[in-house]
Amino acid sequence: MSTVLFFLVPLLVIALLIVPLVPVLKGTRTGKRAKNRIVFNLASFLGVCGLGTILPLGGAAFAADAAGAASYVGTAAGGMGFIAAALAVGLAGIGGGIAVAAAAPAAIGACSENPKSFGKSIIFVVLGEGIALYGLLIAILLIAKL
Repeated sequence: MSTVLFFLVPLLVIALLIVPLVPVLKGTRTGKRAKNRIVFNLASFLGVCGLGTILPLGGAAFAADAAGAASYVGTAAGGMGFIAAALAVGLAGIGGGIAVAAAAPAAIGACSENPKSFGKSIIFVVLGEGIALYGLLIAILLIAKL
């Protein structure tokens, strides 16, 4: 039974990730069904997160390493840690993208009117990129704790 689950669970995860792409592969490009695509995408994401936390596929519950410290990899706590790292990177990336989308056109407009304002305006664009880097740093720290 466990060998069947070992092969079926990854196939289920792959299927959940491919489900939102079905309308794209069919060639549906109208905006009428955008709400259905968002619901499908959200459902598949929550399904993968649920499988990652409910069914730990990593082995023993608390595998002790050579130093004798407990490891959470392969447990529900480890799965939630990886989800937290993914959310840190994803949400920081979205926030950084929003910041750069607002700051970069303003910086380009300011530089086209006054070329001396390049140094001042590029700082705001770089600050938006820094948000994404902070999210990546938090994710690295979270994964290092697992």
